[in-house]
Amino acid sequence: MTRPPGPTTGRIAFKLERWHRRSVYATGLLLLLSGAAWLVLHYFLRPVTEFGESVNPLEPWAMKLHGAAAMAALFFVGSLLHMHVRRALRAGRNTLTGWAMIATLSFLTLTGYGLYYVAGESDRPLWSLLHWVLGFVVAVLFVVHVIVGRRSVHD
Repeated sequence: MTRPPGPTTGRIAFKLERWHRRSVYATGLLLLLSGAAWLVLHYFLRPVTEFGESVNPLEPWAMKLHGAAAMAALFFVGSLLHMHVRRALRAGRNTLTGWAMIATLSFLTLTGYGLYYVAGESDRPLWSLLHWVLGFVVAVLFVVHVIVGRRSVHD
């Protein structure tokens, strides 16, 4: 019988439990989809009335869902710090994409905060552009991080 990786086997365990991994994946996917939905609704599906373009009625709902998912994501990213991030850094595994994830998620959080609390009407488009570009970057980076991490297990 083989033992799971951990202190008794001399290996550092930082693989997430199934429920934790699925929660991180689901939250990230919900963030990506709700953010992309908001972009499509805001820029491409604006109804035109006799008074000009107006807000798509689904746009506020996409933003509310995105905000709720962001709160859950902050919780799950925080939950990764102790077991996953700290132990991976100690083991020296997947540090390049890991640090890139930490930096990108930090900037994504700052731009989200900025959009909600700091941005005025004149600079909101810049904050928004930075935020959604970072959102797509972190989605790609996340996939790369998982792939590199899984490959490093077999090396």
